[in-house]
Amino acid sequence: MNARRINIVLAMVAILAAAVAAHAMVPHQHLGKAPTQDQLEAMIPKSFGQWTYEPSVRLVEPPDGDALSKQIYNAELARGYRDSAGHLVMLIIAYGASQSDRLQLHRPEICYSAQGFRVSKPESHTIDLGGDLQTLPTRRLVAQREDRIEPITYWMRLGDTVAIGPVERQVLKVEYGLRGYITDGALVRISTLGLPPDQAYEVQKTFIREFLQAVTPETRRFIIGDVKQAVRIGF
Repeated sequence: MNARRINIVLAMVAILAAAVAAHAMVPHQHLGKAPTQDQLEAMIPKSFGQWTYEPSVRLVEPPDGDALSKQIYNAELARGYRDSAGHLVMLIIAYGASQSDRLQLHRPEICYSAQGFRVSKPESHTIDLGGDLQTLPTRRLVAQREDRIEPITYWMRLGDTVAIGPVERQVLKVEYGLRGYITDGALVRISTLGLPPDQAYEVQKTFIREFLQAVTPETRRFIIGDVKQAVRIGF
């Protein structure tokens, strides 16, 4: 009888220990503080260098009333910019305070496909940012629907790190999760109309460099984290 009681007690202790361990492994601390919509708008300049705000541009975004999009993103910004030569660049920044498996950032190849675009296979490309910023890993693709051809450059920041592929993002989420953090994230998408892909990517590269040089260090960290830590697994 005593042995049976001891076994019951030991089983209860084991169950309790397992419950405590499971609770400890679940991330509880948010890694980033979500900006409000007004704060995000204020962080991003409407003009800088040769670029000026173009208010009449229609960008490809999730459909109005998209419930999942509203769950994923705490704040979104969509703007058009035009340079001194008349080239149009479209910028979207979408921020999510929690990048769980259920609430992952939408990749442009999925977003555009859902709206009837044919999308090329994404290719990895590294941009030399110049100065102390070093390099930024990105992905490029081309979306086309009828006569609209839209070359796109994008990247995703998770926590303090840029990760461009789905495997890289999963690795980062696990790493942050084991440290007890709920990972925040930002998707940054730059696209261009009216130019062939090679020329469009050069214009986008110039825009990215000048944009990141123009914003404050705090805003730059919000957009690209610490690019020195960028993950480049290659998937």
